[in-house]
Amino acid sequence: MSVHAITLTTADVQTFSFDCDEAETLLDAAARRGLILPSSCRQGACGACLATVQQGEFHRVRINEKALPQGGDTTPVLLCSTYPRGEMALTVTAQSAQITSGPVPVRSAVVVANDDIGGAVHRLVLDLVADPVDGLGAPFEAGQFMELEVPGTQQWRAYSLSNAPNWEGRLEFLIRLHPDGLFSRWLKARAAVGDTVQVRGPQGAMVLASDSLRPRCFIAGGTGLAPLLSMARQMAELGDSQPCHLYFGVTRQQDLFALAELDALKVLLSSLQVTVCLWEASEGWQGATGSPVDAWARDMDAGIVRSPDVYVCGPAGLIDAVEKTAQQVGIPTKQVFSERFLPSS
Repeated sequence: MSVHAITLTTADVQTFSFDCDEAETLLDAAARRGLILPSSCRQGACGACLATVQQGEFHRVRINEKALPQGGDTTPVLLCSTYPRGEMALTVTAQSAQITSGPVPVRSAVVVANDDIGGAVHRLVLDLVADPVDGLGAPFEAGQFMELEVPGTQQWRAYSLSNAPNWEGRLEFLIRLHPDGLFSRWLKARAAVGDTVQVRGPQGAMVLASDSLRPRCFIAGGTGLAPLLSMARQMAELGDSQPCHLYFGVTRQQDLFALAELDALKVLLSSLQVTVCLWEASEGWQGATGSPVDAWARDMDAGIVRSPDVYVCGPAGLIDAVEKTAQQVGIPTKQVFSERFLPSS
């Protein structure tokens, strides 16, 4: 079997090299050589291991096409489903700091809150159990996610963190309940304060570009609000004065959640503006209508925001719309940050 040289370049222009034979995926080959790249499902379904091919031939197994960006002139692939057919050069959205040299940490955590906050969304709060060697362990960056094991099974589900990074081991998630979802059924019917959950992470490459002084636009669909809320909360804790605007959209008014949290955040983060959007606005609704992308595009067209860094989380269609709009208004691809997850249940 032929072996090929692979070069990965990160968002902060660091390079990693390894060999990969034609019978193994790029993700597996990197791991076998001690490079743990951002990933989650490892089955071509979630998009966490997205990369862009700069040169080289490859074979790709079948994947969920919604996990890939649509349109554009690049060649996106998922590292978990791509096999080389020659030397390859690829870029990834991760910073070099998100590429680790060991297995993703697994910790035990205890449920301290499980609250229905409206819109079929639960706020799940966990406290990590201190590790004898690493202490609380698993510190995370705003925008990252954790995998949670469904108690009593060996099934894992990925959810973004909504609280700011901390050293107390506290983890907060905003989880939409799905009627037939495995984790959703446990969360609604059986999860209780004091229960233990296994947590794997942190993972993910969508983090704040700390070296950028550009305005920030956060665009969230549904519980895609979680990682963007984490970012804004971190900005508040650090006293960050960078202008930022959060566009948050759901389908109907009864789907809204976390509005009190957003109001509280606006007090703590004076540079933050918030626009809440309804796709199907009811009579009497006085907020924005349409999608959060529509509201953002209107503000861009009006010159309210100029050349921002854009962070987007939500359904694949929302991310595609943001990327298309960004291209139309001349925002470089490197200023658009997203994590392509399909719904977890």
